[in-house]
Amino acid sequence: MIDTDGGQLGIMTPRDALKIAEEKELDLVLVSDKADPPVCRIMDYGKFKFEQEKKAREARKKQHTSDVKEVKMRYKIEEHDYQVCINRAERFLKAGDKVKATIMFRGREIQHSDLAERLLMQMATDLQEIAEVQQAPKREGRNMMMLFAPKK
Repeated sequence: MIDTDGGQLGIMTPRDALKIAEEKELDLVLVSDKADPPVCRIMDYGKFKFEQEKKAREARKKQHTSDVKEVKMRYKIEEHDYQVCINRAERFLKAGDKVKATIMFRGREIQHSDLAERLLMQMATDLQEIAEVQQAPKREGRNMMMLFAPKK
């Protein structure tokens, strides 16, 4: 039997332990039933549960989940627009997110998939200091995509 301030009260019957807990207007909580004899503690169980939930909320608030952010462009992109896409991808990668670079084709542009692949490989070389290629350029319908992950 353990008291509210952590002091040991010794071995006693469950009835006596429950009586002491009721006198202090607290709960009798079974801490370890595997021990011989089982260990019980006198505490305010509602307050204990509330503090456990509060710690769990704080832990969830501090953790960062990795999202997949997308950067879309066309293979006939101008240099300045390309630099804007690179800067945006860098910002996403530095925040710890994965980046999916997508090149969209319209009409007969799909015949020039080699130019789009060259553009994606150029992007891979521009981002090689902060990112690693997780998925090589791959065509999906009228799009070609490549996936980058931040370096560890």
